[in-house]
Amino acid sequence: MDRDAYHNCSSLVKMPRQSYEQFWSSHFVDYIDKELSYSKFFKKYLLPNHPCMFSRRFTQDWKCRKQWVTEEGKPNFQKLLQEFDETPVPVANCNAKEYNANPKQVMPFKEFIHYWKEYIQNGHSSPKGCLYLKDWHMSRDFPDHNVYTTPVFFSSDWLNEYWDTLEVDDYRFVYMGPKGSWTPFHADVFRSYSWSANICGRKKWMLYPPGQEDFLRDTHGNLPYDVTSAELQDRGLFPQFDEACQPLEIIQEAGEIIFVPSGWHHQVYNLEDTISINHNWLNGCNIDIMWQFLQNELSSVQKEIEEWRNTMDSWHQHCQVIMKACSGIDYSEFASFLKIVAENRMAFLNACSSGDSSDYSRHLSETLTTLGPYHAAFDLQRVAHIIECLLCNEDFKRFDHSTSTLQPETMLQQIRDTIQSTRGQHLLYQE
Repeated sequence: MDRDAYHNCSSLVKMPRQSYEQFWSSHFVDYIDKELSYSKFFKKYLLPNHPCMFSRRFTQDWKCRKQWVTEEGKPNFQKLLQEFDETPVPVANCNAKEYNANPKQVMPFKEFIHYWKEYIQNGHSSPKGCLYLKDWHMSRDFPDHNVYTTPVFFSSDWLNEYWDTLEVDDYRFVYMGPKGSWTPFHADVFRSYSWSANICGRKKWMLYPPGQEDFLRDTHGNLPYDVTSAELQDRGLFPQFDEACQPLEIIQEAGEIIFVPSGWHHQVYNLEDTISINHNWLNGCNIDIMWQFLQNELSSVQKEIEEWRNTMDSWHQHCQVIMKACSGIDYSEFASFLKIVAENRMAFLNACSSGDSSDYSRHLSETLTTLGPYHAAFDLQRVAHIIECLLCNEDFKRFDHSTSTLQPETMLQQIRDTIQSTRGQHLLYQE
């Protein structure tokens, strides 16, 4: 991040997201085929929360674009089997519906490839249904493969930074699916950003700007499983469907990377046999969206079990437990998440002063160095803003913070002291 970008956003409390009306009637997003600075991407796409597509030039040097793909542009099953063979992988059945998703099973990789080859030979059909390898943590299972590199535009990634620190999970995935496989209508975890790169094959994306999903709810408040279903034409079941804009339809070619902003609900189809790499990620630009999502999730849980409120001494704690089971995180872990992000940036800025980078990992050091001290300061200001929001939140106030990993008032002061001291050392004023 350069100095101008930092100074333009460093005093922001509310992110400057413009209206999404331009996407209501348009079927076009910006196509990036030339060099683009991180600061321009930050200002033009991250802050306003707008989608875009990167051309194949941004993936042309990835090993997987060469090793996983045949000269004809098809999945290289032989090479993939050599690499992954008996590895257990998660596989969904696109022909089956379980709640509003596809049921999954775990099978050996070679068994899925055997199925996929037969599926192609049978004219893209199978009595087993249309199976789709998805949400596979390939990078976590094979950390030394290095078959791709995260583009710098997506490198300010608090979500995976946090899980990497805990060494228990990540939100980096590989998807492999035959022609006809698809993902039902949804918005991404925690309302995070996502980027998705086609290693081979083609996808069709249907995206709805934030807020439009409310017009797609049925009379019970549920979102549709399939936004192309004829049942959405039933006004008795979906009374506001006519008020929704048409989806933004995008065809993604091999090698291209799509940036899907926070809270954009979408449905995705594989138009050919396709392999893709997907990351979910969060940072200072959309952390407020995640915080609002968490508040909404807790509110929904509280409404569901409101009738037991006066009969349970630990009702509020139970709400947090249910919330974590449903959404994957509760307020306590969210506070821990903010703490780790803040500590890493304070360590980085202090290291910029002292020259000692021993307080954090080499990979994280490289990322923070690439993004620079202005970005670290911006991140700290965003964390400070969310901590201030937490301190004003009645549900968060109910916690016993003496046992919490985050001492909010102490962390706020540390952040302010760090930013002030690095300004004093001219780190945030250098050219």
